[in-house]
Amino acid sequence: MSNFVFNESVILLNLEGEKDSEIIQIMAENLVDQGLVKESFVPAILKREDEFPTGLPTEGVSVAIPHTDAEHVRKKTLSVGVLKQPVDFKIMGNNSKTTSVQLVFMLAMDKADSQLNLLQRLIEIFQNANLLRDILNQSNATDIKNLLEEKLEMVDFKGGEK
Repeated sequence: MSNFVFNESVILLNLEGEKDSEIIQIMAENLVDQGLVKESFVPAILKREDEFPTGLPTEGVSVAIPHTDAEHVRKKTLSVGVLKQPVDFKIMGNNSKTTSVQLVFMLAMDKADSQLNLLQRLIEIFQNANLLRDILNQSNATDIKNLLEEKLEMVDFKGGEK
């Protein structure tokens, strides 16, 4: 994945919000502020999450993986949100149920195949309850970045200066 931006600026700790839409909006606006996505990314990702929820009741720590179409992306990135308190997200494939999410992995990918590749790698992380707890318990963004770089085994993860 060339030109993949992943640094401390896209890792948000102690994120607070009452609803899933607030969390998504804060994270998406941060990506706009970083110049990684277009202004259109914010309404697009909120709309997509409303229509196709991404909450996953994974073992130990529930996660969400909001994402939207490549046309809204300037540079590929993965934003991580560590929530101060769990927030209910609708469960993927079942709009009538929710899961209390503590980790949000927001994808901003410029091609569908890149998004699928990253999703496949993230699913492996989501299947490891101990690793999810490790991410949740990190006290700084650098530690989370280093942990995910290692676990995702993405050579180009280290590149991508703004």
